[in-house]
Amino acid sequence: MKNPVGLVVVDYINDIVSEGGKLSGKGYYKYIDENGTHKKLQSLLEFARAQQWSIFHVRIGFSPDYIEHPEQSLLFGSAKKFGALELGKWGTEFADFAKPGAGEHIFTKNRVSAFFGTNLELVLRSAEVQTLHLAGCATDLAVQSAARDAHDRDFSVVVVEDA
Repeated sequence: MKNPVGLVVVDYINDIVSEGGKLSGKGYYKYIDENGTHKKLQSLLEFARAQQWSIFHVRIGFSPDYIEHPEQSLLFGSAKKFGALELGKWGTEFADFAKPGAGEHIFTKNRVSAFFGTNLELVLRSAEVQTLHLAGCATDLAVQSAARDAHDRDFSVVVVEDA
């Protein structure tokens, strides 16, 4: 049997968490910098890798024509206008402190939850993951949405509060 524990890391991309990111003004960069979150996430990733957990990285992003972009969204409605969250650009690359390692899975979402419109659940089930540890920026949005969706899919969920 495979290791039943997995780590899902959500939205640690440059546009959101790096200085100069198009959405960094929302406060995530400042919070991460002031609270040492980048070091805590690095420690968590090192621990998960040492424990041989399955690790899954999730980012939000839209294709260059923004076809899947929800213009009416209060959260993402202005992304197209400002050229934010465009796949293939620096903004949707994972921040240096959150880079995926070899063999770790990467998912791209177009909405708040890591499960909506992605094959995350399929891959988690294929990897025989039963318990998910969740870490990410926007705990009140993306992490909470993923936690609720994971719960409703019968995974045990642990939110890593300081990462």
